[in-house]
Amino acid sequence: MANKYRDVDIVTLPSKDILVIACDSCGAIGLKDQDVVKAPPFIVGKYTARVCLMEVIAVGAFPAAMTVNICNELEPTGREILQGIQDELEACNLLIPITISTEKNMKTTMTALGVTVLGTCNDGDLRHDKVAKGNDIYVMGVPKMGQEVVEDQGEIATISSLLPILEWENVTEAIPVGSSGIKGELEKLLTQTGLHIDLDEGLSIDLTKSAGPCTAVLVFSRGPIEGNGSVPLTRIGKLK
Repeated sequence: MANKYRDVDIVTLPSKDILVIACDSCGAIGLKDQDVVKAPPFIVGKYTARVCLMEVIAVGAFPAAMTVNICNELEPTGREILQGIQDELEACNLLIPITISTEKNMKTTMTALGVTVLGTCNDGDLRHDKVAKGNDIYVMGVPKMGQEVVEDQGEIATISSLLPILEWENVTEAIPVGSSGIKGELEKLLTQTGLHIDLDEGLSIDLTKSAGPCTAVLVFSRGPIEGNGSVPLTRIGKLK
């Protein structure tokens, strides 16, 4: 049986192991004639893969396999996209099988990509539906999108910055933020849990802005936490 949790599907297998599925698409970002945002295909592959990997890892699963659907030719666009994906996997110390498909018949004028990551874990290791009344709310990273991601100077969340936080005993849950922005993710959480939020005053972070390819992560904790300095960590309020 499959259950939807935020942007992932959680499937209980006959073996009772848990399969977690995350996917993401990216279109009109690249170096082709009709691309709206100009960015190297390497970046397109790296960040699209990061979204899926982050979603799977955030709920406590270990990435086991990936599919990559490149709606363009293998050379040069597809090859550069794959190099970006491989770079992201290496940054996470992951070696997993990748099933690849590219466009072999049509000439394309716009870059398009779809990535799916499959992860597995035991039921007891799932980190979802863990937030509770009284949890402090933090944002790791800064919401960015489009060209801002390409030009980032170390302000966006990464998997390497997320992994240590997930090991902290007082952290209850982490939720990657995408195109709906911090406010959108919080609203979905409140609808699901019936909780409310007491936001801090004078926030410097934009709660409504799109976080593009998961450039920010909501972190919930039992009490105060401090970042390691590599990526900004901002307290924004408390659940009540």
